[in-house]
Amino acid sequence: MKPIDHFRAIVAGETDPPPIAKLIGFAMTEIEPGRAVFEMDAGPQHASPLGTLHGGVICDLVDGAMGCAHASQLEDGETFTTLELKINYLKPVWSGHLVAEGRVIKAGRTIGLVEGRVTDESGSLVAYATSTCMTLRGDAAKGR
Repeated sequence: MKPIDHFRAIVAGETDPPPIAKLIGFAMTEIEPGRAVFEMDAGPQHASPLGTLHGGVICDLVDGAMGCAHASQLEDGETFTTLELKINYLKPVWSGHLVAEGRVIKAGRTIGLVEGRVTDESGSLVAYATSTCMTLRGDAAKGR
């Protein structure tokens, strides 16, 4: 099965989301080749010691969107790994609805570049991220 078909089943509610999505409380809400959208309602359970939404939660949200955007273009039997992830936090968040959109910028045969944007309820940019992904095939993809 192609990864995008698995993702479509998750969005449709036909397949359970991954455990990390349940743990943190985010959901994939849209998927198409080269693009994925994840959403979550941030609350006090996601707070850092300072009381704002923990940056790691924002990073997990956008990392999921970027990874699925990249994986949505893979073939059956292919998988990937993240080589590099960079995130810029642009404003604090305490609670509310967040949307992360991952979009493939460049999909090479082996290396892909993906960007991610996290926005709040008003559409204001909360964080901007990029990810470099490496597609794995054959023996490198087995067991992943």
